[in-house]
Amino acid sequence: MARHVAEMTHRLVSTPEGRIHLVEQGTGPLVLLVHGFPESWYSWRHQLPALAAAGYRAVAIDVRGYGRSSKPAATDAYRMLHLVEDNVAVVHALGERSAVVVGHDWGAGIAANSALLRPDVFRAVALLSVPYTPRGGPRPSDVFARMGGDEEFYASYFQEPGRAEAEIEPDVRGWLAGFYAALSADTMPAPGAPDPHFVSRAGTLRDRFPAGRMPAWLSEGDLDVYAGEFERTGLSGALNRYRNMDRDWEDLAAFDGAPVTQPSVFIGGSLDASTTWLADAIEAYPVTLPGLVSSRLLDGCGHWIQQERPVEVNRILTDWLAALPATVS
Repeated sequence: MARHVAEMTHRLVSTPEGRIHLVEQGTGPLVLLVHGFPESWYSWRHQLPALAAAGYRAVAIDVRGYGRSSKPAATDAYRMLHLVEDNVAVVHALGERSAVVVGHDWGAGIAANSALLRPDVFRAVALLSVPYTPRGGPRPSDVFARMGGDEEFYASYFQEPGRAEAEIEPDVRGWLAGFYAALSADTMPAPGAPDPHFVSRAGTLRDRFPAGRMPAWLSEGDLDVYAGEFERTGLSGALNRYRNMDRDWEDLAAFDGAPVTQPSVFIGGSLDASTTWLADAIEAYPVTLPGLVSSRLLDGCGHWIQQERPVEVNRILTDWLAALPATVS
């Protein structure tokens, strides 16, 4: 018998430093969905109804600095510790004591650290596209500086406040379309073409985006939603996540090398640089994710995994959730 699924509901909930906008659908155990850059709650539009139909209370947030959530002015307000606190506050504001947390891209890092720092609240974790890499090694900014050679790695390019904003904000819609296309399986640059993750000296990221090509998963209406949010908010709140990576490295020193022990699942795309560059992190999962139930690479899939391949991702997530112990799910 088909389960009746209520419509999506938008809410604002209070956090210690502001408010978080969320979209909720369904009833049952709470599943918190955390997006990445440059996205919004809307990135989970295919997962919300699927999870609700499977018997879960699915909640997708606008991460701090995005959409209708609060956007503190201070750059250091976007450090990982604050984003974990936001997630905990959302769970409690919804009247729940625990949740399963699911993250994509930067959201995967936020989800993993939420599980690491607050295992009393986050009882299981699903990571999409970006593997879990425990805190450790050299300072992140030093690593990024060595990666580019004669070019500049995008994470370094994002560090200086105002620099990337000056590239993106005059044409948010066009820039987003190019960025999404550059990391999508059906529109990404061919092997051997200049890598869109790097910037030539005195160049911009957009120089290497595919021109005039929209990925199959992204409609004009979808692009309107994303562009409309960033045209209203600007990009600084989103980019400030990158500007706190060294602060995170300092803040999380006590967790150097720490594993995430809760039940977990990883889903990546075989064509995503996040999974190819971090292949060693995936190989280390028996140590870093000892509770891992499944690690899946979707063949021929790019970075925007839950939008490029929603049916497969929904099936993996719902099967994993259904197999969790009742006290966890």
